[in-house]
Amino acid sequence: MSSPSKRREMDLMKLMMSDYKVEMINDGMQEFYVEFNGPKESLYQGGVWKIRVELPDAYPYKPPSIGFINKIYHPNVDEMSGSVCLDVINQNWSPMFDLVNVFEVFLPQLLLYPNALDPLNGEAAALMMRDGTAYDQRVKEYCEKYAKPEDIGARPEEKSSDEELSEDDYNSDDDQVAGKADP
Repeated sequence: MSSPSKRREMDLMKLMMSDYKVEMINDGMQEFYVEFNGPKESLYQGGVWKIRVELPDAYPYKPPSIGFINKIYHPNVDEMSGSVCLDVINQNWSPMFDLVNVFEVFLPQLLLYPNALDPLNGEAAALMMRDGTAYDQRVKEYCEKYAKPEDIGARPEEKSSDEELSEDDYNSDDDQVAGKADP
């Protein structure tokens, strides 16, 4: 079998070849961010999250550490730290799995099938069990508020304050309307 460093390189390249946007944190290949889109036909559809991945020295024999950077409302994701409670990563990891499995199978399954009985976010779990409609609404609010491409730095040129952007847009609209009104 290949060495852990060769496997790390291979899995990272496979992830990049699968059209995931990967941003390295340091010069090595052990820490990076991955842009992750909410699964289709889920409450998270349309949301985009920046996921921090840390690969231990013994990867693939030890599981990667996975965490959401921007906020997500989910019973199995800690709202403050972004850490994920996912058995297949935390307890049942196998060297047969790779990084593509994490982003194409494990995280989508986590979002599609939350487990309120094993929560990291107790409030989300309680709301999900008590009032499913209110839970769904809160998930959608979080997606709208925290999971847009600009929230993960996908478009840094739009990082100016919302007031400046709104004011600029408002002024340019006014100029166009005023220009049309003055013959």
